[in-house]
Amino acid sequence: MQTQTRWNMALSRGLRCCQRVFSWIPVLIITAVVLWSYYAYVFELCHLTVFLLAVAYLFVFHVCFVMFSWTYWKSIFTPPASPCKKFQLSYSDKQRYEMEERPDAQKQILVEIAKKLPIFTRAQSGAIRFCDRCQVLKPDRCHHCSVCETCVLKMDHHCPWVNNCVGFSNYKFFLLFLSYSMLYCVFIAATVFQYFLKFWVGVLPNGSAKFHVLFLMFVALMFFVSLMFLFGYHCWLVAKNRSTLEAFSAPVFVSGPDRNGFNVGMRRNLQQVFGEDRRLWFIPVFTSQGNGHYFPLKDRSSESHNPLLSNEDMWEESDDGSEEGSLGEFSSVCSLQTLVLATLMLLTVFYIK
Repeated sequence: MQTQTRWNMALSRGLRCCQRVFSWIPVLIITAVVLWSYYAYVFELCHLTVFLLAVAYLFVFHVCFVMFSWTYWKSIFTPPASPCKKFQLSYSDKQRYEMEERPDAQKQILVEIAKKLPIFTRAQSGAIRFCDRCQVLKPDRCHHCSVCETCVLKMDHHCPWVNNCVGFSNYKFFLLFLSYSMLYCVFIAATVFQYFLKFWVGVLPNGSAKFHVLFLMFVALMFFVSLMFLFGYHCWLVAKNRSTLEAFSAPVFVSGPDRNGFNVGMRRNLQQVFGEDRRLWFIPVFTSQGNGHYFPLKDRSSESHNPLLSNEDMWEESDDGSEEGSLGEFSSVCSLQTLVLATLMLLTVFYIK
């Protein structure tokens, strides 16, 4: 019996390890495509261009490339923020909660604890949202990610293309990554287009540059179309102050579900994500307002019921610290993008042959 248990534990650890390794495959695919685009543009395309124009192209290209790489790096390696220790059960509360067998009594214990915290959202059943795996009371807009195996503050979705949860700590970086990705694709497509036509009609001779130029054009346009829809969707979410999860399922308050519960106006919605200093809006440094544990409500009169909210500074995090994240993975968009990319690759190779 013990041998079987050890075997199951070893198998489980092995599967988790494989999952972590394979989760980096989408990131490696994007990295490979971007590195190839750098080689194709700098070492293949610019050789076809007159010197002064090539210098101008290379300058703008490298600005776009640096900003794209910077935002992509920040989106990948910024760890998702988790609830601080104030939202964890104390030892005595945890003992009392675990020893209580009646579900109604357990809910009442959570209600008593939540009165000391800035929590206004509820589960669909009306109960206090509590994560059994992380053993924390979930702050507003916080959800448990089954991939990262942790609760994430203001979770938007788990994105396989950055192998990370997009949430409070990196949502600005993710939006900038989308915008600079679009700019990168638009610039490549705009500058490659004339050479694409010349190769297409046979004005330029066949050579190694032909494949790179044709493929650059296809890939840039394909990624731009995919990113345009995704970026437009997230701009709409920011304007409404919603996350992807909240767009699928409206947050529940004491008064009931309300998709616009956190919508405090266009300007304030933007400031919550990008901060008040507009000079830093387009730079991938953290400027989002708050600490991810509390968000202003559309109707602020409800906050008066909790006297602890009279001083928001007390909730500055001083410690390091079924709503699953898989709902927002945009799997259909990613799968479509991969399918289109593979199709265009085949068409390009067929045309060259």
